Amino acid sequence: MVGPGPKGLHIGIDAEKVVVSPLPLKMRTGRARRSRCGSVTEVVPVPPSGRGREDRIRFASQLTLALVLLSAVLSALGVAWWAAASGSVALVAFVAVEQARAARAGLIALPMGEGAHVLHAVEERFAFERAFVVAKRVRRTWPALRHMIDPDDADRSLSASLAELAGIMARRQQIRRLREELAQATRHDLPADSPAVRALAEQRLKAEALWRSTAAAANRILASINAAALAGENLIREQGIGETARQAELAISRLTAAGPPRTDAGPELAERTAAVIAAYRELAADR
Repeated sequence: MVGPGPKGLHIGIDAEKVVVSPLPLKMRTGRARRSRCGSVTEVVPVPPSGRGREDRIRFASQLTLALVLLSAVLSALGVAWWAAASGSVALVAFVAVEQARAARAGLIALPMGEGAHVLHAVEERFAFERAFVVAKRVRRTWPALRHMIDPDDADRSLSASLAELAGIMARRQQIRRLREELAQATRHDLPADSPAVRALAEQRLKAEALWRSTAAAANRILASINAAALAGENLIREQGIGETARQAELAISRLTAAGPPRTDAGPELAERTAAVIAAYRELAADR
């Protein structure tokens, strides 16, 4: 099992891959939003700003003009002109670089070091992303279950499961490519008793065995994460229903203690109304 490194587990998802690494992730292009939850840090590229080259040049020109005026004012106040000019140039360069970076689509750089996994295949990416979504559901149940579980132990266990799943998916990605190569190699006109054909068939059997074993291992992790999410969510719902039942019991007890409702108010009102109407009719008849 590949556990989280000393700085936790870093998971990045961009338009072309999923990256899982024990070390912090960097961006190849664009910018990213980082959010940390427990020992897991999620890295998601920020959408491009949409500013074209002309817009960026126009903004840089306006900023340069404003800084030239500011530098002139500072020079008149006794500030060395070279200091103001150097600061202006550095600021314009920094803004230009940041705007150009923000305009590009964000792509995560390939990680360096051991324990990192990169998933390019659609099937493996989808499976891991689905597990990551379910893992977030698991984390959301922990505050309500803080008296029943140790959040630190649960966090380490969940992070280790995600790291192990990433490793399995990386292996399946390699096995998938190998299976495709072996399947293409079977398109030949050689006789079935050829030594090369028999060797190819043997390797295909081994590849299929690896494919099935990694599928079983991945399914065990996926099932365990999903079971943890369902168990926590069901327990929280059960607690909510139990609290509702207790509140209803208290309300019913208060209503019962107040005694049965009076039933004579309605008939009494009806009798008074009838008497008033009768008296009004008698007065109208006398007229």
